[in-house]
Amino acid sequence: MGWLNGLLGRGPDLDPHARARLERWRALPAPALDAAPAAARLVVADVESTGLDMRRDRLIAIGAVTVQNGRIELGRSFYRVLRQPHSSSKENILVHGIGGTEQCAGGEPVEVLLEFLEFAGRAPLVGFHAAFDAAMIGRATREHLGLKFDPPWIDLAYVAPALLADEARARKGLDDWLARFGIEVFSRHDAVADALATAQLLLAVLANAGSPPRRLDELLWRPGETAWLGLGR
Repeated sequence: MGWLNGLLGRGPDLDPHARARLERWRALPAPALDAAPAAARLVVADVESTGLDMRRDRLIAIGAVTVQNGRIELGRSFYRVLRQPHSSSKENILVHGIGGTEQCAGGEPVEVLLEFLEFAGRAPLVGFHAAFDAAMIGRATREHLGLKFDPPWIDLAYVAPALLADEARARKGLDDWLARFGIEVFSRHDAVADALATAQLLLAVLANAGSPPRRLDELLWRPGETAWLGLGR
């Protein structure tokens, strides 16, 4: 019935408990975007999906870790698989390793997405080529929760070359930047492993920047903006 609700302009029918959890999340205070990045709470997120089409493919899994006061909170991480109506293709499974049985036995999407919101709070999110992660999480929260989820993001695909301009020509993708700092990923294309590696990259970039940003809002990008506008905008 999700398609009918969409046509009629209605959101999904959440049960009272889920609705109350969503309202508690909405009531959380917005982050202080004028804070120093080293003093902020950030959530580094990564997703796995059925493909790369942001309009048609489905969100399969979310992984996330927190960075608090310039340190990765290794004791706090998030990883959940969302239950799928049917398994993704064999080719897709070879990329992320989440098998068909695991996909079809995943968590109820409403529950998984509420748990992610509660884990993240209202903190800015961090990713590498974050537009894809933002689109997949945003579409899922809109479909299953009726929520327009558009938090500010730090996109390291833009921030890393902006802060480390001398490195930019030789470092294009995430793997190039991870290799530059000797960051190992214990399982590439595993959402929580990629989130942990991206968190390490964030700290390495900030530590090695010649002129590190003083305010968090110098680093941010929001879903819906056509491009990241750069430091000091």
